[in-house]
Amino acid sequence: MSERRKIRVTIRAGTNPFRGSALTEFALILPFLLTGIFGVIEFGRALYTYHFVSDAAREGSRWASVRGNRCTAYPEFCPITPDVDVPKYVKSIAPPGIDTSSRKLLVVSFWVKPPGNRNACRKLGDPGCAVRVQVTYNFSFVLPFLPKGTFPMKSSSELIVSQ
Repeated sequence: MSERRKIRVTIRAGTNPFRGSALTEFALILPFLLTGIFGVIEFGRALYTYHFVSDAAREGSRWASVRGNRCTAYPEFCPITPDVDVPKYVKSIAPPGIDTSSRKLLVVSFWVKPPGNRNACRKLGDPGCAVRVQVTYNFSFVLPFLPKGTFPMKSSSELIVSQ
């Protein structure tokens, strides 16, 4: 019996020997948990921005393709000058969170001869010609533990002018 008493640990009534261990474990896990959550948020922002860039190029070329030299349907925007009016339009459709300043968002658009059948276009901007819109956005992460610098996201779209 005497050996048994030596091995036995005496615990005071009403106390828990593991008290505080959950707080310690939480303090050790919290930095990794927050890094993962904020990393997912930042990469979600990057995906959101890339989606805008690709959609803006498509929308800009669609908007310009129905406003060529023979356009009469939209009196305030017919005909357009692609290097002036299309960038204004693309910047006007930018959603919240997208910086439309010239150092972040660059929109270049111009009339081109259509691919394949270059004889279909007599004068640039006429029906049968094409309009090309290229959108570039310089994305940068906000959090300090992610890569620094800017990452250019680019998209281009080309459509045949219909009016």
